[in-house]
Amino acid sequence: MSRYADIVLPLAQPAYTFAVGEGVEVCVGDAVAVQFGKNAVYTGVVWRLHDTPPARGEAKPILKVLYDKPLLSELQMRFWEWIADYYICSVGEVMRVALPSIIKAKAKCEAEFEPYQPKREATINLVAEAFDDEVRAKMQRRAPKRYEALCELEKAGGVLPRYAVELDAAALKALQKAGLVEMGERDYKLDSEWSRTLLPKLSPAQSDAYDTIQRGLAEKRVALLHGVTSSGKTEIYTHLIEERLSKGEDVLFLVPEISLTTQLVERMRTLFGESVTVYHSKLTPQQRTRLYTDMLSSESGNFVVGARSALFLPFKKLGLVVVDEEHDSSYKQSEPNPRYNGRDTAIVLATLHDAKVVLGSATPSLESYANHLSGKYAYAKLTERYGGVEMPDIIVSDTVRNVKRNERKLHFNKELLDGIAERLANNEQVILFQNRRGYSPYMECPSCGFSARCPHCNVTLSAHQQRGRMVCHYCGYNEPIQRFCPNCKTSELKPMGFGTERVEEAISELFPEARVLRLDGDTATSGTAYNRIIGAFARHEADILVGTQIVSKGLDFAGVTLIGILNGDNLLASPDFRAEERAWQLIMQVAGRAGRRNKRGEVIIQTAEPQHSVYAMVGDYEQVASKLLAERKQFRYPPFVRIVKILMRSNDKENLVKSSLQLGEQLRNRFGGRVLGPVAPLIDRVRGEYRVELMLKIEVEASFSRARAILREEIARLREDKTYRNIAIICDVDIL
Repeated sequence: MSRYADIVLPLAQPAYTFAVGEGVEVCVGDAVAVQFGKNAVYTGVVWRLHDTPPARGEAKPILKVLYDKPLLSELQMRFWEWIADYYICSVGEVMRVALPSIIKAKAKCEAEFEPYQPKREATINLVAEAFDDEVRAKMQRRAPKRYEALCELEKAGGVLPRYAVELDAAALKALQKAGLVEMGERDYKLDSEWSRTLLPKLSPAQSDAYDTIQRGLAEKRVALLHGVTSSGKTEIYTHLIEERLSKGEDVLFLVPEISLTTQLVERMRTLFGESVTVYHSKLTPQQRTRLYTDMLSSESGNFVVGARSALFLPFKKLGLVVVDEEHDSSYKQSEPNPRYNGRDTAIVLATLHDAKVVLGSATPSLESYANHLSGKYAYAKLTERYGGVEMPDIIVSDTVRNVKRNERKLHFNKELLDGIAERLANNEQVILFQNRRGYSPYMECPSCGFSARCPHCNVTLSAHQQRGRMVCHYCGYNEPIQRFCPNCKTSELKPMGFGTERVEEAISELFPEARVLRLDGDTATSGTAYNRIIGAFARHEADILVGTQIVSKGLDFAGVTLIGILNGDNLLASPDFRAEERAWQLIMQVAGRAGRRNKRGEVIIQTAEPQHSVYAMVGDYEQVASKLLAERKQFRYPPFVRIVKILMRSNDKENLVKSSLQLGEQLRNRFGGRVLGPVAPLIDRVRGEYRVELMLKIEVEASFSRARAILREEIARLREDKTYRNIAIICDVDIL
């Protein structure tokens, strides 16, 4: 009887059926090479074995099995299937983001196709028996450098990488000829050795929170650790992690941003040594692949620190998942598919492994807090900073009042300028927060109102003064800054609004003696650049740090006593139901960088709306959560409903509008008033494609799986019309 395999490819396609040839040993989960199309050989994963031939055409054969063990376990396959089902995409799209690029290799033909081979490094091996006392004495007198190198080899156990031994080619050849060393190779080591220190002792408040979490996790899957900034949540995590590692279980520690991993990993390695593995998208393909394959061979006891992509590693016995800063929107994948939420997906992964989850934040998401209120999550709270450090004093500065009194200079109110001057005089540090990078959001002609726009996107170009370019932050298009209006040719273009680059320029003008650094997407272009800026500020090589929301995440500077939030109104201006929640969270996270040692910090928020309820409730999480949850319930928003945004894209605007109206009608026939739209989004053209959106709201009491199935049916029905086949349709579940 013929055998067939359904194979998932890293494409937005369903699984395809291939023939299993005579004598080919293949298992579910195996990585295989298959020809797909006329001129491409792909890596695929065997999803199902059966004896049913394809309904159309003849099945192509599997070309080769790539590894001696399956690439995926049954549990991982169930995990991928859940992601594809919940986030309305194909399993192939999950494969595309889940596996390192080298593992899912592609070639033009079978002859060019080479599966991953682990990188190996050349070594120098000491021939210990030849390095006797007589040779030692002679070499120490005649060739002291060679003698030192051989002693170094001996201390290292007889083997060191070739690059670690200081020997030129002639010296190495002489030692080989004398029979003192041999050349070899070994698996490439990614990390150096780390010595371990004792876990930090918990304070009474931390011990109480730790015990509360332990009791909660005995009954529930998830615990929410709500601790104010600098309360010592990480110390509690370390004790929970130690408990799981001591049982031989795997631990996953998720952070929202890659930039946060460096300081955290150094801290964890001092406590847990070489067991700490780092995994995120900025590692090289070789590094990511090596880590993945190493875990395939490892039984358990792995401790992984990483961004959301670490969820796809092949854990064998996952015991604990820690999701730090669980409220952070960076956990949500924006593009491409699957548009998954790392926090929510982590809970599903833990459920499959029968593991526990700890969510931590100083400003928990309303969804997680509501799950605590309903009794779904266990809950522990830390209300005091570690070491008794006081929370910062929050001051709301009225920008309109400052302007009327002629007390505002450039972008700074008098209260903030006085505060900066005082800190500089006391040799203290300041952080200035502005949530826009670049020099100014746009350039405008004061005579005719012209502003330069991106030719591919419906947005204005942002000015970047140091680069001398106007840049589109959506597609990357850029052009030289125009000084005079190309429309009326009479007036000089003026920068409107301000970004971090303009703030840096202005603060240097007002305080020429101050040393200023800037931390944003333009300066922190790599992990090295980020660490250089952070390191310099931590060493007090600068007095003022100007930055975007990067400065709000996980940074601890002993000398910072003042935070200036330059435009609080900008945080609230977003046409988004989460605007107030995000603004409050961001203000509290930024404020948390102030006064983290012995001196109480101060936060000055500049705003034209000082009476806004967000400012009135700064510091009172329960009051904010109560107000926002009541509004969400009244107007049917999460966590009381689930939202799916349906984005439709096309180069053909007319056809796009027709197709969106058609889909909207189909969905309303099935869902009624739960469907909103179609409408053009705020940015209705990106990279030359027009965009239209629909929104589907489903009550949490209703069957969301049934709603997703209906949505898939209606999208498939629309695509049956050849007129609309070129319309891209993307579903974004649980939008953030």
